[in-house]
Amino acid sequence: MTEVQKYIKDNKDRFLEELLGLLKIPSVSADPKYKKDVQTTAEFIEKSLTSAGCNHVKIYPTKGHPIVYGEHIIDKKLPTVLVYGHYDVQPPDPLELWESPPFEPVIKKTKIHPQGAIFARGSCDDKGQVYMHIKAFEAMVKTKQLHCNVKFMIEGEEERGSSNLGTFCSEYKEMLKCNVVLISDTSVLANDIPSITVGLRGLSYVEVEVTGPNKDLHSGVYGGAVANPVQILCDMLASLKDKNKKITIPGFYDDVLVVSAKERKAMNMAPFDKKHYMKNLDVEDTIGEKGYTVLEQTSIRPTLEINGMWGGYTGEGAKTVLPSKAHAKISMRLVPNQKSDKITKLFKKYFESIAPKGVKVKVTPHHGGEAAVTPSDTPEYLAAAMAMKTTYGKEPIPVRGGGSIPIVALFEKVLKVKTVLMGFGLDSDDIHSPNEHYGLFHFYKRIETIPYFYENYSKLKR
Repeated sequence: MTEVQKYIKDNKDRFLEELLGLLKIPSVSADPKYKKDVQTTAEFIEKSLTSAGCNHVKIYPTKGHPIVYGEHIIDKKLPTVLVYGHYDVQPPDPLELWESPPFEPVIKKTKIHPQGAIFARGSCDDKGQVYMHIKAFEAMVKTKQLHCNVKFMIEGEEERGSSNLGTFCSEYKEMLKCNVVLISDTSVLANDIPSITVGLRGLSYVEVEVTGPNKDLHSGVYGGAVANPVQILCDMLASLKDKNKKITIPGFYDDVLVVSAKERKAMNMAPFDKKHYMKNLDVEDTIGEKGYTVLEQTSIRPTLEINGMWGGYTGEGAKTVLPSKAHAKISMRLVPNQKSDKITKLFKKYFESIAPKGVKVKVTPHHGGEAAVTPSDTPEYLAAAMAMKTTYGKEPIPVRGGGSIPIVALFEKVLKVKTVLMGFGLDSDDIHSPNEHYGLFHFYKRIETIPYFYENYSKLKR
């Protein structure tokens, strides 16, 4: 057992208690009522970085929520790793579907997590994964086994689009200078199948509003004559895909990067049981774009999904109204070569063009980001792969993820460095959903794995 491993073993109970304390703070960045809690969480991260061994830590205010920065510089001649993560979380709604309160973490054993999993909002996305980096760093510092310079940038707005991160990175580009960015905000294929994400989709997120009459109307007096915005919105949204689930927006696919047959064949060799996939979701079948497998539909193909709809009366009992307005939130996941600004404009133009007479349409862009692909033959990737092989006993599989981390493209543009996506959650951990959880196995295994990345990277960069 190495000194680092012994330190981790001796302090594992404390590590867990500290994480549970972090998870109790409701740092919901999208809801203004949690602003003080978000600030409290930033201060928690600041104290954690200081006690872990950073020799410089500071909270930087932004026009939104603050960014926490910390660093530990050993020797400027050594390679520098910038660890990025976020301490904000998704809203916990709908609360009634949680088996335990979202900000009162509990540990329960599950079939997938027989050693136990922490059930709480943010446990996997991304507080648990951020905190394992801080604790791995602490173990290296306390045992004098840190082989690289380390910088931390932990933000509080990722779940609402990281709108102030670009400005921060540009303003403090010299301070953030590094050789590689290390992020743990993705997943692995399974407990016993390590993987490293080598691609992410981009994002265009919009909100639409359809307005009919200038007020809610009596559905008996006006129904059948006046346009119903809810019905029209449903019709418009349904028309955005054809019978083969292909998106109908003109120009939407013009810039899509075509993946070779060889690469498609390789990615479909990853372990995947479609029957188990459907059973776990309690669905009878998948209904994605025709001509592509599930693994392809969720990684190398763009999508358009309705994230929420509302309008009219939705309270208890009945209220016979013809609503004045209807709304929907829509996310479009993008693939390499597609640009989020262009796709947003194409969506707006097309959605406005298909509105029938009798209603007015408003499209409001929220946030977006670009897709990213990282090479798997660099010292950075190899350092991560070797680290996982050391602790898992298996070579990790390179996979393309279906989610979006827009700042990966931002880092490449502003800081001129690539990112290693060394995530440690599972797709079944219910991130963004009720009952989000994170396996204790992953939390401890990753604290053990991360120091090997630093050790390998320092050797490979000599």
